[in-house]
Amino acid sequence: MMNFEYFTPTKVVFGKGTVDKVGELVKAQGGTKVLIHYGGGSVKRTGLLDRVKAALDAAGIAHVELGGVVPNPRISLVREGLELCRKEGVDFLLPVGGGSVIDSAKAIGYGLANGGDPWDFYDFKRTPTACAPVGVIVTIAAAGSEMSNSSVITNEDGWLKRGCNTDYSRPRFAIMDPELTMTLPDYQTACGCADVLMHTMERYFNFDVMDLTDALAEGLMRTVIDASKVLVKDPKNYDARANVLWASSLSHNGLTGCGAGNGDWACHRLEHEVGGMFDVAHGAGLAAIWGSWARYVLPQNPARFAKFAVNVLGVAPQGGDTATALKGIEAMEDFYRAIKMPTNLRELGVEPTEEQILELAEKCDIATRGNLGAVKHLSREDMANIYRMAR
Repeated sequence: MMNFEYFTPTKVVFGKGTVDKVGELVKAQGGTKVLIHYGGGSVKRTGLLDRVKAALDAAGIAHVELGGVVPNPRISLVREGLELCRKEGVDFLLPVGGGSVIDSAKAIGYGLANGGDPWDFYDFKRTPTACAPVGVIVTIAAAGSEMSNSSVITNEDGWLKRGCNTDYSRPRFAIMDPELTMTLPDYQTACGCADVLMHTMERYFNFDVMDLTDALAEGLMRTVIDASKVLVKDPKNYDARANVLWASSLSHNGLTGCGAGNGDWACHRLEHEVGGMFDVAHGAGLAAIWGSWARYVLPQNPARFAKFAVNVLGVAPQGGDTATALKGIEAMEDFYRAIKMPTNLRELGVEPTEEQILELAEKCDIATRGNLGAVKHLSREDMANIYRMAR
């Protein structure tokens, strides 16, 4: 195992009716004027936005709002939000939504605290030294941004999808009411479950391991797989919603990677370029790529893939690590199909040309500065080969 630091400063307020505490939570953090940041019309249709405003009003917290965040959040809206915050004297950011909304708010926070253009932090031109305070009301179990140090933004100029990871952006609090996730479309729920799983899978597939962390990771993954299947049949099941929502935080706050180095993250980085070029749902993109990546890198660590197959997916040992591992990959793809997730790019609705594959690989190589993968270090040609396998 590797040395590690585990830092999780976010206060979690979990359960039914917790939205009504948002005013007192903002006040406790010293916020006096809030930007309520959200996506489409669902927060209005469900009455959630009105509940948030009422709770802020009751606490004497002034507020302005900015909607319009889309999946794969855009730098153009981040810049618009930054200008609004500067004009209105906003000192606290309150995203209401899922990972895209939270990431957009974090990017605005970087701009507020550091000045200049926030894209600089995603394009490796500058490193942030602070972030304006962020508090979160989570409505989608997926990204885990409510407790993570990461955010991912897309620049429409070149359709570049890039991340920025610093502890400055970890939210001050996260309000997590499983009932808020019950209005999600089935596809969005499934995409979220795939993303939750992948955040731990990226950490799990590694050469540096710790027995306790493995047990936590495997238990989390089994729980999410079971709950995902329940939600296909019973989308209003509170316990299943609660398990996936809490898992989304634990899967991306560092817990399931303690002692395991920095993880692999190849699937995420490969998907980022697909998402940037084709604007697909992140969780679905991960599912579409994972099987091809797994088969490609399997020879480097068959024992790890075999352990995943047996301990997470319940595959019976097949008489050798490689055979067991391959059964596990098949079982994982069967799970994706069971929750109506794609297992290749074609099923995702994407059929990249050879020219586009080479462009995807080039962008991924540049974005990762030639340093991608823990199970296998991926060259640009390796990246292109995985994209080809996933077609």
